[in-house]
Amino acid sequence: MGGQSLLRINRAQITLLVILNLFVGGMVGLERTVLPLVAKVDFGLLGKSAAASFIISFGVVKAVSNLFAGQLADSIGRRQLLILGWVIGIPIPFIVMFAPNWYWIIFANVLLGINQGFCWSMTVNMKIDLAGSKYRGLVVGLNEFAGYFAISMTALISGYIAANYGVRPQPFYLGVVFAAVGLLLSVFLVKNTEVGLKGNGTTTNTPFGQSFMITSWKNKQLFSVSQAGFMTNFKDGMAWGLFPLFFADRGLALTSIAVIVAVYPGTWGVLQLLSGPLSDRMGRKWLIVLGMLIQGLSIIAITMTHDFTDWLLGAIGLGLGTALVYPVLIAAVSDLSEAESRASTLGVYRFWRDFGYAAGALVSGILADHLGTSNAMWTVGILAVISSLLVTLILRNPRRSVPELA
Repeated sequence: MGGQSLLRINRAQITLLVILNLFVGGMVGLERTVLPLVAKVDFGLLGKSAAASFIISFGVVKAVSNLFAGQLADSIGRRQLLILGWVIGIPIPFIVMFAPNWYWIIFANVLLGINQGFCWSMTVNMKIDLAGSKYRGLVVGLNEFAGYFAISMTALISGYIAANYGVRPQPFYLGVVFAAVGLLLSVFLVKNTEVGLKGNGTTTNTPFGQSFMITSWKNKQLFSVSQAGFMTNFKDGMAWGLFPLFFADRGLALTSIAVIVAVYPGTWGVLQLLSGPLSDRMGRKWLIVLGMLIQGLSIIAITMTHDFTDWLLGAIGLGLGTALVYPVLIAAVSDLSEAESRASTLGVYRFWRDFGYAAGALVSGILADHLGTSNAMWTVGILAVISSLLVTLILRNPRRSVPELA
């Protein structure tokens, strides 16, 4: 049975999983605009590192969940892990709405990290199962577009709700809807896909510890890709924690902050539909180099400008740079991996990529407390430029131009 036949036969389930990832992304989007302001307004957390602690808990737990999601899915089934992720997600909006102190917000984001690690990973893996090898890149691109488009729209909508009704609890009513619909769709409409397949990259003969070391630093090619993924989400952890505070400190209205915060992942989400296929034609390396460079320069530009229009253009540039690298890095890891160890290698890459959330929020928060928000952001921009130089010096375009697993 050819890949095209698989895609046609399974199109209803693939479409359902794309829709489902809209709700997965929406759970994160709720926090992009509002939660840093909740830290300041409701809990009086003036220190940037303290306010960013919810991102740190989210990033660490999501990274670890990504690392083990594949193994868990093979043991209990993809659909079952998807449902478990949504069950864990149900309490999150209620905890955020009624949290009596900041520790409850941190706990909610531990649950959110598990929810995202399980649900987002499974929507990707199930599409890969259903599409066949020829169309894996296409369905993964659709999945990432849906998730990040939802993050963008929810960040915008929640910001407008907060501006009109307050930062809590009204914006988080959306989270109740997202979690309930996600769980109901997963229980009643999503079908399990085959697990434990032989020879398709979902199993590995490489010991986990060895795979972790090879992907992290022993293989210099994979190291260059992993550090770029880490730095991309390092930058995003900074943007998540500092952007709302940076713009609020400069007198920008909450509705305008919501537009900037939403435009960045919105641009990122839409352009991913183009950057993945483009890398199949022209290779991975120079898109990654260009994307990391654009990210760094966009952050620096935001710190050096002083009005809404310039900040909006900077956010668009940041989204463009992220879109140029996000799916392309996954494709590059796939190119550089052997078939029997590809799933494990991708899991390690995704661990480092999403650990960047926590590291970026922590480091940028500490820098902001000691050096000021602008200097913290400027430093992160320089680090992204350095990451671009590392890719330039180390990464070679792989022999295979089309990945078998994205």
